[in-house]
Amino acid sequence: MSAVLEAVDVVKEYPGTPPLRAIDGLSMSVDAGEFVGIVGPSGSGKSTLLHLLGALDKPSSGTVRVDGVDIGRLADRDLSSVRGRRIGFVFQSFNLIDGLSATENVALGLTYQAVTKRDRARRAVEALERVGLADRARHRPGQLSGGERQRVAIARAIVTEPAMVLADEPTGNLDTRNGEAIMEAFDTLHAEGVTIVVITHDVGIAATLPRQVRLRDGRVVDDATKPHERGVDGRDGTSGGDGGA
Repeated sequence: MSAVLEAVDVVKEYPGTPPLRAIDGLSMSVDAGEFVGIVGPSGSGKSTLLHLLGALDKPSSGTVRVDGVDIGRLADRDLSSVRGRRIGFVFQSFNLIDGLSATENVALGLTYQAVTKRDRARRAVEALERVGLADRARHRPGQLSGGERQRVAIARAIVTEPAMVLADEPTGNLDTRNGEAIMEAFDTLHAEGVTIVVITHDVGIAATLPRQVRLRDGRVVDDATKPHERGVDGRDGTSGGDGGA
């Protein structure tokens, strides 16, 4: 398999006396079609790593490649293109626009592609179908449950057919049942061949994924692969949230 994501000897430092080293010589790779959980406690470097892997920031040293592109060599405009074309983002807070329908929100994911208005709408509806929301295509975010809003966000992430989906605490604003439904939606996409990287503090979620990468103090301290299992007991149930999925 080809590597969709590569980090080689990555260091990220922030100015200070002494400088703060948030990522300290980290190396890892993700192959096409993998489903990976990156997990660690507060202060382990997860947020910084998210910014680096998502082409939202550049490393101080070392190399980060997204779909073969070295992000450290790119201008800001080119970084935006990598984010828009090669990475599908899913965030804890959904980031939907209240005044737009589910279809219109998903179609925004095609902003960086030369796609006609009709094709944007068609592809957006197809993406909603893939996450089980075809019957909510015309609904606005305020008419959807938390779980449904997150599935709209997932549809927006996959509508461009990106090299990978990068999810940051995707169940953090949801209750246990909705969180499990979101992870099952990711399972379905993974079975279709989508490459998924989930960054989370929730060890219960990470434990259900085929591969876990554990961080501490900006370093990888464990990288384990195991058979993929999904069940309601896979979450720790500490998240808050609202009703139906």
